[in-house]
Order: sequence, then C-alpha cells, then structure tokens
Amino acid sequence: MPSSQPFSITLKNGEETETDFYEDHVYCSPSWAVRDGTPYSIARIMEFLPAPGTPTFDKDGKRSEPITRVRLAWYYRPSDVSDRTVADCRLLLAAIYSEVCELSQLRSKCYVLHRDRISDLAGWKKRPDRFYFTRLFDPWLRKEFEVIPAVTVRNVPEHVREVLISRYEYIVAEREVVPDLTDDLRLCDTCEKWCPPADTLQCDRCKKFFHMECVNPPMLSKPSRGYGWTCAPCSRAHEEEVEGHEVRHVTPVAPKPKTNAPAARGRGRPRKDKMLAEKEENVEIKHFKMWPFRYFGCVMDTLYTFAEDTLDPDDLIFPRAATRVGPKYQANVPPAPGGADRPADVEERGGDATIEVLSLVNEMSPAEVAARELFPFWELQNQLLTFGVVEKQKQMLTRNDKLKCSVDWLTEVTFRLTEAWLNKRDFSTVSMRSPMRLQKWKKSETRYTDKDWSAEEVAAFEDAIQVHGAELRAVCEEVGTRTMPEVVRFYGHWKNMKLGEENKRIRAARESGIDQKAGLTTREATPEDDDTSIVMEPPRNVICGACRTRESEAWWKAPKGLPSGVLCDNCGLSWRKYADLNVRPIREETVTKTKAGEKREGTPLNGNQAKRAKSTPPPVAPQLRCVACQRNGPIGKVLRCKQCQFRVHAAVCGVNPDPTTIDSWVCDLCQNEKTLEASLNPDCLLCPRMRRDPKKKLIYPPPDSYLRACKPTEGQAWVHVICSVFIPEITFSDATRLRLVEGVSAIPQYRWQNSCTLCDREDGAVIQCSECPAEYHVSCAWKHGHKFGFEIQPVKHSRRETPTTVDWKSNVGQMVPSVVCKGHVGHKRQLYDICDTNDLGESALQVYCRNYKQAPVAQTHGLLRKARRLDKILNANGDASSVVSADNESTQSAADPHCYRCQTEFSPFFHEVTNTAQGEAKSWLCHRCHAETRKSYPVIIGLGAS
Repeated sequence: MPSSQPFSITLKNGEETETDFYEDHVYCSPSWAVRDGTPYSIARIMEFLPAPGTPTFDKDGKRSEPITRVRLAWYYRPSDVSDRTVADCRLLLAAIYSEVCELSQLRSKCYVLHRDRISDLAGWKKRPDRFYFTRLFDPWLRKEFEVIPAVTVRNVPEHVREVLISRYEYIVAEREVVPDLTDDLRLCDTCEKWCPPADTLQCDRCKKFFHMECVNPPMLSKPSRGYGWTCAPCSRAHEEEVEGHEVRHVTPVAPKPKTNAPAARGRGRPRKDKMLAEKEENVEIKHFKMWPFRYFGCVMDTLYTFAEDTLDPDDLIFPRAATRVGPKYQANVPPAPGGADRPADVEERGGDATIEVLSLVNEMSPAEVAARELFPFWELQNQLLTFGVVEKQKQMLTRNDKLKCSVDWLTEVTFRLTEAWLNKRDFSTVSMRSPMRLQKWKKSETRYTDKDWSAEEVAAFEDAIQVHGAELRAVCEEVGTRTMPEVVRFYGHWKNMKLGEENKRIRAARESGIDQKAGLTTREATPEDDDTSIVMEPPRNVICGACRTRESEAWWKAPKGLPSGVLCDNCGLSWRKYADLNVRPIREETVTKTKAGEKREGTPLNGNQAKRAKSTPPPVAPQLRCVACQRNGPIGKVLRCKQCQFRVHAAVCGVNPDPTTIDSWVCDLCQNEKTLEASLNPDCLLCPRMRRDPKKKLIYPPPDSYLRACKPTEGQAWVHVICSVFIPEITFSDATRLRLVEGVSAIPQYRWQNSCTLCDREDGAVIQCSECPAEYHVSCAWKHGHKFGFEIQPVKHSRRETPTTVDWKSNVGQMVPSVVCKGHVGHKRQLYDICDTNDLGESALQVYCRNYKQAPVAQTHGLLRKARRLDKILNANGDASSVVSADNESTQSAADPHCYRCQTEFSPFFHEVTNTAQGEAKSWLCHRCHAETRKSYPVIIGLGAS
C-alpha cells in the first residue's frame, strides 16, 4: 500500500484531529433517532476512505478526495456482551473487528490504553474521556481472551519473539496459556530445542522439560489432570532410595502461585503528575497491518498456535475455533470386500448420473440459444450476448418484481433453463408454476424455496432471537414448526430486512441533516451530538431522570426506562460517553478565573449531588409473546412449555407459576403424554368432531395457537379452555387451576343441534354473538378472529335473587362473557380482554372463572353432581321426594336401601318404585338399573356425557 500522509479532519464537537490512521480513538454514533437512546461507541481510527467506488489511492500515491468514510476498530463495553454488572464504567473490551462508517458519525476524541501502560489508574479514571482495557472479546467465538504486552512473552524461540515484539504491541491468549507464555524459555533436556506447551512434559522431581517424542519410550499423551510424571533418571533414583530405605516423607510446602499481575501500588492518594499523564496519552503503539494485536495461544485446549506461523506476514491474527481434524472427527471406513475392485452393479460417483448441473449458461452459444427461441436469429443480432436472451426469458416467466430479485427463484430459473438446454427443448417450455422439483439424490420432490412464514411463526422467531440471540438451534426449538435449514435461511432474509430498514432510517436522518445545513460552505462548530438529541424547549417542571436536578444549561433526551424523559448536561454526557448514570465526569481544571457570582466549571448546579438518590435505567428482562393476546410479557407471567414451546400467560391457563420451576413448565397435553391421566385423544368435546384416518397419528393443536390450552374433564376427555369458559353451562371442580371440567352433559340440546355459521356443521356446542343472532362454535370464532372479552354490566339488586358482582378496575357489576363478530366494528360494549390484568395481577378470565365457574365442591361429591345432572336430563321424576341421596342419611330408611334387581347397596341415587312382583310393595332401584328400565342409557352415551 502506498505511504499515506497524516490527514486532518474536523469532528462533530469542532476539534480537529491529525492522525496517521492508527492511534486516535474517537466516540462514534449515528443520530439519536437512529441509535434509539444507546450511548456512544468507542473505536480506533484505522484509515480514512473516499466515497464507495473510488480507489483509495490515486496514481501519485496520495489519498483520493473527497474523504467520506472511515474504517474503525471497535471496542466493546462489558454490558454489551454480558448481563453482568460492572462497576467500572471506564473498562472496555478490545476486539479484532472493524467496520466502515460514515465520517459524520465521529463525535469527539477519547483515549484508550492497556492497563499495563497506565501508571496511575485512579488518576487516569478521574480524567474525562479516558478508558482502559485488559481483555479482548471475540464476537464470533463469544469468548474473552487475555491481552498481555508482547515484551512479556519469553517462552518462544528467540527469532519468533523478535518478530512478535517488532510487529505487535500486544499478544492475545487464553488465561491458562498466559503463565506458559510469560515463563522463562523452556528447552528440551534431550534435544535442547524449544518445547511448545502442547508437546511439553515436565519432570516433577528435577523440573526439567522434555518433548513427548524425546523420552524413551515416547509418550503418546500427557498424564491426566492430578497425576505427575518423572523422567527416567529421577525414577531410577527414586527406586534406589526406596530400596535403601532412605526415603524421608517431608511435608511438602505449596509453592507460591506464579502471577503476572502488576506489582502492588502504594496506598493513599496518588500524586498528580501531568507530565507523566500527557506522556502516557501520546505513547506510541506498534501496529502491523493496522492491528496492534496478534493471537498466540491455545485453540480451545486442543491445539496450540505454531510459533513459526508468526513469521508469515499473511498469517491470520484472529482467535481460532476448535479444530475438527483428527481421529475423533474422522470416519473409520473398512476396506471394500473382495479387494479394491468396484462391483459392477455399483455406479461410480462423480458422473453425469450423480451430479446435478445447476447452470451452464456460460457454455450456451448465441446460435444455440436462437434456435431454442421463437424469434429468428437476425433479431438476436441486436442483443449479441446469450445472457441477454436468458435474462429476457427470466423476465417472461413472472411479473412479480419481488420474485425477480429472489435468489432462490433466480437459481431455480437458471437450473430449469439449463435443463431444457441439455435436453434440447425450447425455452418456451420452461414454466415456474410448480414450486416442486425432483433432485437426483432424493426419492421424493422437494420445494426449491421455503413456504411463507406465518405471522405467528415470525413472532415466535423474533421472540426467540430476543432471548437467545443468534443461537439458531435454540431458536429452532422455540419456533417448533420449522426445520433447522429453514430457520437458518429465514434468519439471513430477516437480518437483511432489518439492515435495510436501519439503512433507510440512517439515510433519511442524513438527508434531513443535509437539508438543514444546506448552503454552508464551511463546517461550523456544533455540540457533541446533533440537534435531534438536545431538548430545545424543555417543559416547565423539568427534572433530570437521573440526579433529579431542576437546573441545567442544556437538556438532553434520556434513554427509555427513566422517570423523566430528559437528562441534565452532566448526566446526559455521562450516559453518552460512559453508559453510566451514576458517574459524574470530573472536568479538567481551568486556569481562568471565574467571574463574581459565577459557579466554577464542574460545580453542581443545584446543591450537593452526592446526597441525592441516583437511579439507573432498569435492566431489560427477556420477554415472551403470549399466543392468546399477542402481547409480550416477562418470563414468569408468560410461560413457555419446555416440550412444545407453547407460550401463554399463566393467568389464562390456570397455572400458579413457581419461580423455581418456570424453566421446566410443561403444558397439560404434553404432561399427559407421560402421566397418561387422561385420554390420548386431544379432541375437544365441545367442538366439531375431527375426521381423521384411524391409521394415522393423532393431530395435536398447534403450539402457536391458544387452542393448545386444553383441560381434562371429569370423564378423562379434553376441552379447550376458551370453550369451557365461554359456554355458560360448564363449571370447574377447581376454578383456580381450571381443572376437571364438569357439566358437558348438562348443555341444552339446542346448542348441539344448531349449526355453526362459520363452518356450517351441526355437531359441537354453539354460542350466540352478543350483537347479532349469529351462532358459531367457540373455537371457530377464535380462529376467525372474533372479539372475545368480558363486560361489566350494572346489577339491580332484588330480594329474590342476589347476583354475584365483581370489582374490576373501579367498575362494579356482573361480569358477563361476550363474543362479538368481526363485522361489528362500531359496537359500544366495553370488553376487557381475557389477558387484561388488575392491580393484583389477576387476569379477567381468572377473575370470571373464580366467581362464576366454580362448582359447589364443598357440599356434594363429584359423582353425586354428575348423577344429578344426568337425572335432570332424563327427567326421571319431577318429585324430588321420590329420590333418596346416598349421602344424606336423614332421608334414608332405618335399613340401608339396596337395589331389588342387582342387590347393590352402592349408588349415587336410589329411586323409589313399586315392585309388582312383591305385591305392589315399595322397593328401591339403583340409578343404573332405573336407567336401563327406561331404555335411555344409550341416549346418555350419545349425548357425549363426560
């Protein structure tokens, strides 16, 4: 690269920097509207670049003009890479990662040094815009490494050490490798050559080092952790001592652990040495190819860096992942039977029958292409190129502009045109109507592009990305309905879409900034941020969101999560520069005298700030999206099934979450697969019966729908939670947990006979719209997006009946479930959603079920309640005095009643009948025999009684 001269540039705050592209550190950030309240980023200037498409250097070796971009080497804050709280806001993490940014994003200068370069750390941190680092973070491996000065590395060959010191300022390595690198030079006692740490054995007695292949016999692997090794002379000497009984067991003294930490500094307040501080700021740092770092360590405890690689100037300097080379990752293929000759019936791989040709457009000649086209060859003379004909054919296959830019579609078009050309068919026979194609290595047809993602799948994907980041395997488990390859491909498209939206915002912000500054010939001095982050007209009773002060020379926009939307001048700069609202930057002392009555620079504007309560923005907790209301909620209020990834608010699923078992929560259907407490058929009794092939596997409700929330009935069947809540006749044995649904057999007959206006089926129980006579199944209304909620109706009390009233959000009345069709947009009902919560954190569905859906379990037994419902259906006897309850001993005769037909003494009901066989005598019949005599027992089964 040609040598470049120092370049001078004016930053946002008006100061000029003259740099040789490697040493100056700056604050970098786009406008406030784009970065959405996040603090400044800190980076090191690597080089200045001209506009895109312009060469960096001209023919004379000078940098091309105008300079519009800059390449920056980023630094991370500890809060950017982990959730751990770090008290030191001046601590950074270095990175071997660079990016090209616009020149307008540079805010002001700052200073970043390694910890070992700073003699007085406390004094360094007291000065503004000063940072330091001790470790390096790799964003691809998601791992932190130690950073040590290159001069401290001694356990390497001398010529390698000279190259490292001459090129690089720092060495990056794992923490476990640092003691080996900084130790004295280790030479093999046998061959007197350098011993790399990976191939080194140390004798526990003589402390000498050996190569593993230099010992006799050679060592194949190091001793396990906790075991030692001794060389042959030391082993022989030990045996002689044992035979001569000269062994003395001396209490071993633990050696003092070796450390590379800097020497302890004296206590007390450090002396201010401005000359030394300025010298440290202007210290010269060595860079090789614009980087001061070089990785030289262990690759995931499996393979050390070869020392000779550092001599190659083109060798990679980045940290490396674990190697996949070795017997652990190789397949042991046995030799072919019968020698090396290939059997005649086995087709050789690599031929035309096993390789699928994706494109041969470059081999098509204009004459051959013209022969396949419908227009004569003389028309092709105007195009001259075969690619023009192919591109024209692509344009004729679709009118969708979005498909014309799709990589999958273009790849498939090229493949089908190539296949037509190989088979000598006209291009007009190529069609893109079918999304399926048969590949040679697969038995069935597959799609060349993935199916469109539904809104529920996209919502689940974005929620998983928010929780797990780019860990796509965990994201795939969260989505549940897509395979891993589909998730990987969609992640690429989704990320490009987000980057496109971000670029549009940046472009719009830049264009608006240019319009505001139109007509300026020279750059004027501006504040350290653009005007969009400064509050020009603060409100009357303005208060800082961090220090609570009411006086400030300038007010800045505050990040989200603070009590106030503005920050004072000191807190605003502290947040933007240091990402910390608890630190007040100490400004450098000025030699100018202050005017009478004017406060000195750096003095608080409104009393002692140290005594005020300071607040920090609350940490952003990971959230999940509920499939019932499609709103996000924190983990704990919104539960996620560990098995099927079903996500729902705990308050609308009858779950009382335990903080210790939130991560292992399993929905009722998944739990039933292991416990087998209810039927394995998940069909809802209140919905139309699903027609399925008995040979196929049962279809469970999808996890991205609220219909996945099902509860067992008293007869070990299943109903949807939404169906059981909005059908009035249904009750629960435990309304708090929505468990054991009762009353399916008590549903009136008209609900089963009326047809649904949505699916036009007559089976299943229907409800009526609150605004019109339309009737439909509850599940059908939920699928079609009808409005579900609860209405608080005023109650007029009377002496005869006292209805149950509830107090919901300062509204007192009777809570009534309501379902409104989508067509009634302008209805005047005030409906509360099923997931709406009150001040106590209870949902509307939870409050309604507790007050109106609880069965009287304290007075009767479950079997008795079921028998009474069945008796009400059969209308066996209108006189209640003729029915004797087995639980009420006061109404029984002196002797225990028993059925005169089956002689049983156990029944929920005993019916008093006249026995003609015993001379018109009064006798008893159990409930089952009484039903059989009326020939109505099959009717009970037909009604679907649970």
